[in-house]
Amino acid sequence: MLNIFHVPNTRSFRVIWLCEELALPYKLTAVDFSAAYRESPEWRALNPVGKVPVMIDGELIMFESGAMVQYLLDRYGDGALQPICGTPEHAHYLQWSWFAEATYSRPIGEVVNHRRAFGDAAKPDVMQEMSGRAALASQAVNDALTGQPYLLGNEFSAADIMMGYTVMLVAQVLKQTLPESLAHYWASLQGRAAFIAAKAAERAMAK
Repeated sequence: MLNIFHVPNTRSFRVIWLCEELALPYKLTAVDFSAAYRESPEWRALNPVGKVPVMIDGELIMFESGAMVQYLLDRYGDGALQPICGTPEHAHYLQWSWFAEATYSRPIGEVVNHRRAFGDAAKPDVMQEMSGRAALASQAVNDALTGQPYLLGNEFSAADIMMGYTVMLVAQVLKQTLPESLAHYWASLQGRAAFIAAKAAERAMAK
């Protein structure tokens, strides 16, 4: 059984959601998210930079959410939720998966880090620039979704899991109004049975 070390609303939610989509058995282990624990040798042995998530599968330990998603697809997915490797469709699947984390999530993370570091002294021009970058990424995703329900067309894929978590951050952290197609997309993702089950598992762990 997969062991997912999780803090609510962090990137390990992607892994939980994928497990629900694939009906993979897993357990959640709550993590003390205090700075002291995340700096401890115990946690750094699992995640060397002191962040979340961590996933353990047998003797394998991983600490990067996007890599976890791809690993689980390749090992346990039996071809589900991703196109055939080497096809144009798979190239677009990779593009949107990486865009979600490397491009779209980055300015959101910078806003969170700036707020944490400076509090009330956070610089408005910095916050505005980062929010503007996120809005530009939102528009790019919105444009790609116009006329189709998912990033790859009519078929839901793990790229939508990667992207869905980032859209959740935009809505919750930046509280930006989403463009029309992106808003419809986000609403449809939240209605998926696997998303609902993943959120329920997260809430149960937090009690």
